[in-house]
Amino acid sequence: MRGSDTRSWSIVAMLCATATAGYICRVNVSTAAPLLMKEFGLSQIEMGRIFSAFLLGYALFQIPSGALADRFGARRILSIAAWLWFIITVLQTAIGRGPFQSTAAASLVGFMVFRFITGITASPTYPGSAQGVSKWIVPQYQGRANGIVIASIGLGSALAPPLVSNIMVLFGWRPALVVSAIPALIIALIWIRVKEPPHINYILSDQNSPDLTEPSVKNGNVNSLSFYLLTISYTLQGYVGYIFVSWFYLYLVQERHFGLLSGAWMSSLPWVLSIVSIPLGGLISDRLAAGKSGPVWGRRIVPLTGMALSGILISIGAHTGSAVMAAISLAFATALILCVEGPFWAMMMRIAGNKSGTAGGIMNMGSNIGGLISPALTPIIASLIGWENALHVAAGLALIGALLWLGIKPDSPPTPLKGG
Repeated sequence: MRGSDTRSWSIVAMLCATATAGYICRVNVSTAAPLLMKEFGLSQIEMGRIFSAFLLGYALFQIPSGALADRFGARRILSIAAWLWFIITVLQTAIGRGPFQSTAAASLVGFMVFRFITGITASPTYPGSAQGVSKWIVPQYQGRANGIVIASIGLGSALAPPLVSNIMVLFGWRPALVVSAIPALIIALIWIRVKEPPHINYILSDQNSPDLTEPSVKNGNVNSLSFYLLTISYTLQGYVGYIFVSWFYLYLVQERHFGLLSGAWMSSLPWVLSIVSIPLGGLISDRLAAGKSGPVWGRRIVPLTGMALSGILISIGAHTGSAVMAAISLAFATALILCVEGPFWAMMMRIAGNKSGTAGGIMNMGSNIGGLISPALTPIIASLIGWENALHVAAGLALIGALLWLGIKPDSPPTPLKGG
């Protein structure tokens, strides 16, 4: 690809593989939830607390982990994280066995503690990757590079349900969680031999030419209205997206009455679609930004369209009486709410410049505050007004998040900075 060497794109692929392994460790408990609820007598609301414990640790440590990535680099931070994902996932399988046998209440606390720690160790994933992309990939291609990395959401979420459910049906949830941690171990071993490519920082010319300008380091501004609006919009996107990460499988099994295995395969559909939609959203955004739409509207069009259409499909899926139609509508809604990832992160890098690790941590913390709230709040809303109306609430928030993009733009037009 013009404007960057093969080594840079190879490490982007490595960033995607790392994030995918981490995402499998993130969502494995969601797939194992039916057996956990049965063995430990957990309710939907208690299971929501376990989901939210992960997100609390994940959200709280976004900014520190982004700052660490800015200081020590993506490779070192993500390598350590992968080792921890494997170790902690294996350790949590001890709950309810041997010396760790306990009451249902103590087991709930144990899972919450382990998930909180897992959230902390997962927090560098996307800020660290953003730091790497901002230094290894020129801005003309950062939308698609971020799309490739964040496609890990689709990859991890597509792989985890069939992987975990098939093993847990045969052998139980504990062996299933151990197997789900093996990709993290493989990634940790590979990082030992990986060397970082040279750092390259570029910005676009006034004419938005795809040709490269001189390398430079752009000082960022994370104190601007555009960055605040970007973070709020990403918070709303996180609220909606995490409903599907945490509850889609259980919603299909318990509310739409799919079987354990059929529900697992159906719950993989949105993530299979997202494997395509996330990189495609970044690619389209790059081309629009470099074309007649310009760097502002070129970045806006995909989030405006994707989040708005997602909200519409969520309401359709919530209202329909057909279980299959609901699953398909919500699957496409998930793919659309996630196709905006590349433009979000590319715009963040454009605003933040060399502070992209820290700014990515701030923005992702916002997303995960939304994600922290939605897994716990959604079943409460559903218990009060029903699952259909709970999903209508999510649809409305997706539309608001889309409209916020009308106020998001870089503080100044992109111009080449001269070195010297």
